[in-house]
Amino acid sequence: MDRIIFHIDVNSAFLSWESAYRIHHLGGTLDLRDIPSAIGGDVAMRHGIILAKSIPAKPYGIKTGMTIVEARQKCPKLYLAPPNYSLYQRCSNAFLSILREYTPDTEVYSIDESFLDMTTTVHLFGEPVEVAHMIKDRIRNELGFTVNVGISSNKLLAKMASEFRKPDLVHTLFPEEIETKMWPLPVSELFFCGRATTKKLLNMGINTISDLAHTDIELLKSHLKKQGEIMWAFANGLDFSSVVSETPAQKGYGNSTTTPYDVTDIETAQKVLLALCETVAARLRKDNFQAQVISLGIKSFDLKYNSHQMIMKNPTNITIELYHYSCRLFAELWDKHTPIRHLAVHTTSLLPGKALRQMDLFDITDYARLETVDKTIDSIRFRYGNDAVKRAIFANTFNTKRRLIDHMEGGVSREKRTVDYSELKVV
Repeated sequence: MDRIIFHIDVNSAFLSWESAYRIHHLGGTLDLRDIPSAIGGDVAMRHGIILAKSIPAKPYGIKTGMTIVEARQKCPKLYLAPPNYSLYQRCSNAFLSILREYTPDTEVYSIDESFLDMTTTVHLFGEPVEVAHMIKDRIRNELGFTVNVGISSNKLLAKMASEFRKPDLVHTLFPEEIETKMWPLPVSELFFCGRATTKKLLNMGINTISDLAHTDIELLKSHLKKQGEIMWAFANGLDFSSVVSETPAQKGYGNSTTTPYDVTDIETAQKVLLALCETVAARLRKDNFQAQVISLGIKSFDLKYNSHQMIMKNPTNITIELYHYSCRLFAELWDKHTPIRHLAVHTTSLLPGKALRQMDLFDITDYARLETVDKTIDSIRFRYGNDAVKRAIFANTFNTKRRLIDHMEGGVSREKRTVDYSELKVV
């Protein structure tokens, strides 16, 4: 049986979800999807980039990842809305709930897109194109936002199909349609073909996906190594990966944060590291893991990134112990002069449950007590919120008007987790 794969992608997800929420729940009348608009972070907090844009913003040259300053220069009347990740997660869950009614073989590819293997279930609902329209229309009518659906016999072609003309459309791209629908496209539009690879291909005189598909694979491998072989296969519509409905096993836990100002002293840097270790350790404990390896990353004011890692003496998920090792790595990595813009703490080599601890005659730390304290703090925060307990060093380092250093840094920053719509003018 030929496989039937759907790729379903929310159109301008963050912006669509924000617009639908304002219209259906806040009584707004302005649809952000119909005007030049975008979702953008807080420039003052150095999160000032475009996270999502409307289709009418595209002709102005507005792109995801562009700074807000640059976007404003291109489109002075660009409407900006703040990010609201708690809303996005609720919308994503509702989106996935509908998809799973049609097949259990649903792979969450990102917060706003999924692959569906409809091979064994599509006949229960109708023909593939008919079913795709059914799903698309249900999402629009029940949830208030639109999606594109790509249909093919493999994941690559289904994803390419969903990227064709938007919004609210269904497209097919079966192998027999590659020559007419995919090959004429610029090589930059091929999935997995990033800017660096595109530049190399253009320098080789490869301008379209058709050019790439008909290029000698050995020539591509000589210029791009393994990447060249992958690009050639994709250009010819070859992809044998399966839809994976089970979430892959966790391989590591980490968090990072962009500081609201350049950090130039070790005391502030260590405070940020403690805040990062607080969240990383809490996640390890929540999933009942201990980590054996810890790594530290530093991005300087000029966006240069360096990292360092080490094997810890014992596997652990104790906050203070992770903090101790991260400070050691920081002392070895930082030159004490270069201003710091971004810090990251990551742990790997995970062990489930509680590993045995190697005893040390010269270490008098009461690790059992530290574990008990951490678990108690976790339970209080779970019941009353993360701010119910914080370390004294973080007293008065955070307020709602000007964010300095949160006592639990990393992941989705606090100002992006929710939005106070009472302070916004929703029209």
